Amino acid sequence: MKPQFAIGLDYGTNSVRALIVNCANGREIATAVWNFAHGTKGVILSRDPNLARQHPADYVTGAEKTVRAALAAAKRSVRGFRPEQIIGIGVDTTGSTPLPVDADGRPLAFDKRFAKNPAAMAWLWKDHTGVAEAAEITALAREIRPQYLAKCGGTYSSEWFFSKILHCLRTSPEVFDAAHMWVECADWIPAMLTGTEHPDNLSIGICAAGHKAMFHNSWGGYPDEEFLARLDPKMAELRRRLRPVAATIDKTVGRLTADWAKRTGLPPGLPVAVGAFDAHLGAVGSGIAPGTLAKIIGTSTCDMMVVPQSQELADIPGLCGIVPGSILPGHFGLEAGQSAVGDIFNWFVSYIQPGGKSVTHEALESAAAKLKPGESGLLALDWNNGNRTILVDQRLTGLIMGQTLYTTPPEIYRALIEATAFGALTIINRFEEYGVRVEQIVNCGGIAEKSPLTMQIYADVTGRPMKVSRSAQTCALGAAIAGAVVGGAFPDCGSAQRAMTGLKPRVFKPDPAAHAVYREIYAQYRVLHDAFGTATWNGNLHNVMKSLLAIRNRARA
Repeated sequence: MKPQFAIGLDYGTNSVRALIVNCANGREIATAVWNFAHGTKGVILSRDPNLARQHPADYVTGAEKTVRAALAAAKRSVRGFRPEQIIGIGVDTTGSTPLPVDADGRPLAFDKRFAKNPAAMAWLWKDHTGVAEAAEITALAREIRPQYLAKCGGTYSSEWFFSKILHCLRTSPEVFDAAHMWVECADWIPAMLTGTEHPDNLSIGICAAGHKAMFHNSWGGYPDEEFLARLDPKMAELRRRLRPVAATIDKTVGRLTADWAKRTGLPPGLPVAVGAFDAHLGAVGSGIAPGTLAKIIGTSTCDMMVVPQSQELADIPGLCGIVPGSILPGHFGLEAGQSAVGDIFNWFVSYIQPGGKSVTHEALESAAAKLKPGESGLLALDWNNGNRTILVDQRLTGLIMGQTLYTTPPEIYRALIEATAFGALTIINRFEEYGVRVEQIVNCGGIAEKSPLTMQIYADVTGRPMKVSRSAQTCALGAAIAGAVVGGAFPDCGSAQRAMTGLKPRVFKPDPAAHAVYREIYAQYRVLHDAFGTATWNGNLHNVMKSLLAIRNRARA
């Protein structure tokens, strides 16, 4: 019997990737990447630093180019491979990345009237233009629908679905009025491939709807019309056109159309799975299970856990949602994260350019690795793009404390890595404060793959071993797992994970001496975290700098 394969399509911030995977063992036989053509590295920017959009034309071209290239690579790497051996397709995207569409489900950006209007494009996950609208939604929910906030950590974010739509209504009413509906990128791409874009035929995933749009079956799906009308009557009208049912990733959206079969070289009729966000499917591709914290570390970080739906689970303040079925069917999906991690390191290298344009991450990491914990005397906050968890405040900003006239670039680079590790520990502590035990940590993503220093610092700061997913492409692998399930290779996601995922042999173990130093520094981090991040903190910052100097002096001695 010939091997069966599945395709995972992974839509990121800057590019799209197609991955072809052997369903029997998870072997990745071919991959192809295409960088988005529009904007700056695929992101449409403006003078407003909060604006970040994508052109949906890149989603179409990206699927064509990457699938064809991946099929060609598979034919070269596996003797006798044929596209007919592929049994299913899964899709993951960034999110919340909603786009406005017309009455036929066609993106408004494809209409020449709006071709150059950023408001008619996809509102990328890191677009924070809706900060004021997010605060308004949060305040209204606290007043009349507190249950909505209880399931999304207590605060609605500017990164999410309704904040962006309401901001469009306020600032670009011509686009809002022209839009029949708004669709998450994670839902639109599977619909595109299956010809089900029309609003009456559209399938939506519980992942996007539950985590970013306050969708919950216990109150009938999306927030009710009365609530949305209090924001604006047009929001209530929009709600009537949104889909009433959301599905998990083991369900099928439809089948690949003849047109898309011709465009890609795949056989027509392939089942396409319900879409989900990259981090959630990255957790699936990392082998997430109860007790496992999956950390997807890239430009930002998502921290994912699952709890069986048969188990009692408290609402956890500061999370990005507790959603039944959003990661694995039959489990609550818990999402937390940091709004910037790799982006902070890239800011320092690309914008600050210590040592000039030729400086590299590798050179800074090599020099930073020679420093002892606490030796720099520096302490940073990891809020350069706001705080996603546990403060949920996009108006917080970065900070580096302890600089002197002798502070060096490698010292700052290490302090930035340490700051993200302290943020990661804060998230772990929040999970466990509410009874969700973290028994093991599995990391994935570019930084987990490429930066052993970051992994070691994370181990030393948290006092926990850091494991790394076997796959370097866990988001695409998770999408392929969904494709394998809807293609019939497995009865459920758990059995597919057991066959198709694994861990690398190297484990980064915490150094007890380093952990002891970092416990001291973390105590000062929490002082800054609470002082700058909360309205209720009442204390004195006088000793923070002095404490850092004392730790520095001991490290250097």
